[in-house]
Amino acid sequence: MGHDSSLPFFICPAAQARLGHPDGELCLARGAAQFNIPYCSSTYSSVAHTDLAKVLHGEKKGGALLWQLYVPTAQEGAKQLIAEARRLGYKALVLTVDSAVIGKREEDDRYKAELDHAAGISIERTTSTTGEAPVLRGVHSATLCWDDRAWIRKAWGNTGPVVLKGIQTAEDALLAHQAGIDGIYLSNHGGRQMDFAPSSLQTLLEIRRYYPHLIQEMEVYLDGGVMRGTDVIKALCLGAKGVGLGRPFMYALSAYGTDGVFKAIQLLSDEIETTMRLMGVTSLEQLNGFYINTAALENDVAKRIDFDDSRSAIISRL
Repeated sequence: MGHDSSLPFFICPAAQARLGHPDGELCLARGAAQFNIPYCSSTYSSVAHTDLAKVLHGEKKGGALLWQLYVPTAQEGAKQLIAEARRLGYKALVLTVDSAVIGKREEDDRYKAELDHAAGISIERTTSTTGEAPVLRGVHSATLCWDDRAWIRKAWGNTGPVVLKGIQTAEDALLAHQAGIDGIYLSNHGGRQMDFAPSSLQTLLEIRRYYPHLIQEMEVYLDGGVMRGTDVIKALCLGAKGVGLGRPFMYALSAYGTDGVFKAIQLLSDEIETTMRLMGVTSLEQLNGFYINTAALENDVAKRIDFDDSRSAIISRL
């Protein structure tokens, strides 16, 4: 995403890190700078983006900041956020496209209900002063579509690549390529948006099966379910350019702050290097699909893809 990283993984966008540690996202920025890896900061970072940029620019060690953008309902709001990302020297714009509305996150809903009950707040019906019904669970733009890429690209300029985060089908990967998008970021949003959404590895296998040229012609990233260095290696073998991790770093900073983030990066780096040595691999460029057995997952993908030949119908329309 516009940065020569020292390791094949990056820190995913995860908001409100100060719930776990007073320094919050500063811990993540320090880790990115120390080990020269990218950190994709959330729109809803609990630390000001200006302060995150100061860490990266002040350390002068390495690392890069990527701006994860939730598009607000008002276009002008999005343009202001993009302008701030440009001003602060962010390397890439990571446009989140799987959040037209917020998914039904029952744990969050239950917790809020408990707080409301403890505070004596009664259930209120949502009403609108404009006469229009509000968008259910609508926080961001609920109308974001392919046509919006034109004004987003114009606002971002030639600052760096534009990457779409939240791609979950091979067809959308193809459309992104046809639209001139620089890269795609396969993600099911940590499993928090929609029940039964495919894993990123499943989507990557679909792309390899139906549009293998996309892996060569655009950058492909993924996150979700990545817990060890071996998981990073698996994704790289299947064609991912880099792999993101979110929760492991949030756990690390919540327990040990910046030192925890440093330790997590060291553990992942050690696991990746050890796995490569045991595989007889001396360079990441040597990794390919011959190193892993995907038969079980391939069978699941095939069953879902080939049902009633619906995939062929979609491909013909594209």
